[in-house]
Amino acid sequence: MKKVLTIAGSDCSGGAGIQADLKTMTAHRVYGMSAITALTAQNTTGVYGIQESTPQFLEQQLDCVFTDIFPDAVKIGMVSSAGLIQVIAQKLRFYQARHIVVDPVMVATSGSRLLRDDAARALTEELIPLAEVITPNLSETEALSGLTVTTPEEMLAAAEQLGRRFGVAVLVKGGHLTDTAADLLWQEGKTRWFETARIDNPNTHGTGCTLSSAIACNLAKGHSLEDAVRLAKEYLTGALRDGLDLGKGRGPLNHCYRL
Repeated sequence: MKKVLTIAGSDCSGGAGIQADLKTMTAHRVYGMSAITALTAQNTTGVYGIQESTPQFLEQQLDCVFTDIFPDAVKIGMVSSAGLIQVIAQKLRFYQARHIVVDPVMVATSGSRLLRDDAARALTEELIPLAEVITPNLSETEALSGLTVTTPEEMLAAAEQLGRRFGVAVLVKGGHLTDTAADLLWQEGKTRWFETARIDNPNTHGTGCTLSSAIACNLAKGHSLEDAVRLAKEYLTGALRDGLDLGKGRGPLNHCYRL
């Protein structure tokens, strides 16, 4: 069985973060593990509190995983401080982790800001360059590139800028840009668009976490990056199409719709 590690925050309502990642891993029939960067008090209406792990405790979690059950892929989500990012980058380099997927989580689906200002430089200087692929949404792409991203052409320009700057593949999620859920993968100068019909479902809590985790699962199972993204998009579309409707705000997906 392939093993995948998620390094992210906990969502007590179960729709995003560590909980979404582990459900996604179960659905992909891989063995999921977690290193928790923060506890969050959140639900479908917003984020109401964040209690960070200490860098020392996060370091212990990572050591426990890598020295016992070495992951075939690593997904990194919410990391809200520079100290935590530095620990993660140090351990990934030390253990020579492979198939690293970085979802640069800056803002939750509800609009709540999740990344502190002091973490932005550490994210770009230490963590993103270690990734095989990063998966920013449009607002995160703008924040990382400093460019305005409102058209497919601007998505392409920003993806190329980020890819060449950091030496990584870039998947710009453009679901809020057009009538189709179009994402752009830039990899070593080559591009591919992934277009799926937009699902009429307002319940999108945790979609970014789910997509990046699914990509990590597929990379762990030996798929190429392009195929990993395609399969992850198909899985996410099915989870949205299932139509789960929970909570008073933007509800979660049915991660286990295939089971």
